[in-house]
Amino acid sequence: MAEIVARNGNELTLQVTVKLTGSLMDMENTILDSCNEIGSLATTEALQRFDTDGSPIKLGDIKMTARHKDNKTYQTPYGCVDVERHVYQTAKGGRIYCPLEHNARIIRGATPKFAQQISHKYSNMNAPAVCRDLEENHHRKIAHSYLQDVSDWVGAIAQAKEEIWEYATPDLDEAITTIVVSLDGAYILMREDGYREAMVGNISLYDVTGKRQHTLFIGEAPEYGKGTFFQRLEREISTVKKQYPDAIYLGIADGAKNNWSFLAQHTGRQLLDFFHVTEYLANVSYAAYPGKTDKPKRTIWLDERCKQLKHEQDAVETLISEMEKLVNKKNLTKTVKEDLNAALTYFINHRHMMDYATHMEKNLPIGSGVTEAACKTLVKQRLCGSGMRWKDKGAKVILSLRALVQSKGRWQQFWSNIDQYGSQVCI
Repeated sequence: MAEIVARNGNELTLQVTVKLTGSLMDMENTILDSCNEIGSLATTEALQRFDTDGSPIKLGDIKMTARHKDNKTYQTPYGCVDVERHVYQTAKGGRIYCPLEHNARIIRGATPKFAQQISHKYSNMNAPAVCRDLEENHHRKIAHSYLQDVSDWVGAIAQAKEEIWEYATPDLDEAITTIVVSLDGAYILMREDGYREAMVGNISLYDVTGKRQHTLFIGEAPEYGKGTFFQRLEREISTVKKQYPDAIYLGIADGAKNNWSFLAQHTGRQLLDFFHVTEYLANVSYAAYPGKTDKPKRTIWLDERCKQLKHEQDAVETLISEMEKLVNKKNLTKTVKEDLNAALTYFINHRHMMDYATHMEKNLPIGSGVTEAACKTLVKQRLCGSGMRWKDKGAKVILSLRALVQSKGRWQQFWSNIDQYGSQVCI
């Protein structure tokens, strides 16, 4: 249905005949197929512009000569296209080099746009769902194995270039006065080791009113010691500090010990996540009002104590005193007593990290809800579907892709880097 009418320098004129019959849906499907034909023709022409004329070339100090023109099928957003291109070798033989694939930034036989599209989809959906989406909505049929191969390669590029490629923070209209660093974990089912903890970290930028303006995310597959995760988060913090050296750096997390040993090194202030603390208070409410019909009283008690904790400077010491009195209360069940003692110990051990009233007065964040949400959106939604079990490599790829997609502006910058520097990487 489509053909090239004329070529004039960098301009290409194409023509297509579309037969409009049947329902509107039928016509739209025909139009889609016609657009795919035009796209395939134009991409074939575009690919040929990245080939050489067959003259000898040099890669560094190595001279290579064209062996012959070789036919290759490439995958594009519009369909498969066949292109004859030059391939090169040294006089001694050895590995074949294809200038077209290097210059055009081909990734595992896919054009960069198609690799971008399918890896983005794969970051959000499993392989069968992506293949169905491509076939039903784009009239593009590809194999599951090919989709995963390209996506694995894109994820490997993201991991390999992480220390080299820097990403700019989007231009923000408001001045940034506070940077919150937070981290947490979410369990995923690994193929060999059962449930293991994947890590999520985020760096959030807040303005003077306490409104969040931007957040960048990282995700890391389960690992013993979490060394890779901490190194990655540390690099991101270092980059942000160069841009915002005068901001307040605040670490917010739950009570896990290894969280605080890391955050203490990189933030000037540390604060326990307020909503995590309120979970302990919710348990204490059962000691204050243990009766089966006391639910309304427990609700009122908890609401009052949460407000107290948020707005009163001496609230922590007041609550500790109240809990110490409740410990001596008789007729409490074993579970209620255990929960009460756990809460009391928690408050005593972390009283220096509960200055919520001061933070509220200064419009500083007091919760790590962004991180809690990221555990769901970055990890759980994609890696915890029914029947899913992961190998380390697969989990790393998905988390790398999703972190790039969910950090505003990074996905586009990542592909701009590929366009500029290439995509050569070994996996």
